[in-house]
Amino acid sequence: MSAAGKITLVGIGPGSVEHMTARARSAIAEADVVVGYVTYIKLVADLLEGKEVVRKGMTEELDRAVSALEAAREGKKVALISSGDAGVYGMAGPTYEVLFQAGWTPDDAVQVEIVPGASALNACAALVGAPLTHDFCAISLSDLLTPWPVIARRLDAVARADFVVALYNPKSGRRTRQIVEAQRLFLRHRRADTPVAIVKSAYRRRQNLVFTTLDQMSEQDIGMLSTVLIGNSSTFLRNGLMVTPRGYANKYDGLAQGGETRDGEKPGRSLSTGLLGWLHALREQVDAGRSVAELACEHDLPEDYIAATLAEPMDGAVEPVGAEDADER
Repeated sequence: MSAAGKITLVGIGPGSVEHMTARARSAIAEADVVVGYVTYIKLVADLLEGKEVVRKGMTEELDRAVSALEAAREGKKVALISSGDAGVYGMAGPTYEVLFQAGWTPDDAVQVEIVPGASALNACAALVGAPLTHDFCAISLSDLLTPWPVIARRLDAVARADFVVALYNPKSGRRTRQIVEAQRLFLRHRRADTPVAIVKSAYRRRQNLVFTTLDQMSEQDIGMLSTVLIGNSSTFLRNGLMVTPRGYANKYDGLAQGGETRDGEKPGRSLSTGLLGWLHALREQVDAGRSVAELACEHDLPEDYIAATLAEPMDGAVEPVGAEDADER
């Protein structure tokens, strides 16, 4: 019996050779077998000479994983490729599900490696400016495997929480209403003129960028090769660029001259309205007669959370300056 082989889950990035990591290219070069969706196979065609190639369709993720495991059990080195990053809506998840169901463990003779790659949200953000500089999340609108009420609750929650959002799988030939419903949910919490960028085929031959607004989003040309970036309440469009401020203007004046701290603020320390400053203010308001219920309503936070934070002792609370604080000035 031949020695067991290896499965390398390769994130090839957005698709262009220039944006593929050296490790991704070497993993494919080392492989005996390359498994992937037909479109992704085309993106690495220059690396496939002399290799066994297993092409699978759009919804055949489990078949790809099974094929990779079978080849690895035969002692072959397998490159199982994903566009973007294999761990972000890619093949890493279904592959591990197949492996575990087959009785595989990390001690198995078949080795598994994940090679990270730039995800679609990274590629799209780089093309349109700096929309992801502050808190963001990604949500897939595909309801092929996820119930719509679950997706809708997530959309409503992140829209309300003011995240910048990257929508994956926003629309297909048969799934046309999901993007409309996403827009409906976002408009409950966001301004109609919230900036939106729609990027199709980032860094590929048919790349296309469209800037629009939330109220016009669903009317644009959107398909399965598109990623939709929805800004938050601070995101702006200027000179053809979509930017989400990191928050420096909350602490500094004169950013173009290096920035002078505003009154009451200190470099490397939390904002005066950061956690400790906010807790001190809450205590003062409670001492002045305001109720926890009033404060919870004012800050749009759960009443039991406000009560629990106020119950914690404040004496001696000192905020250390860590490396992450210094990086954020």
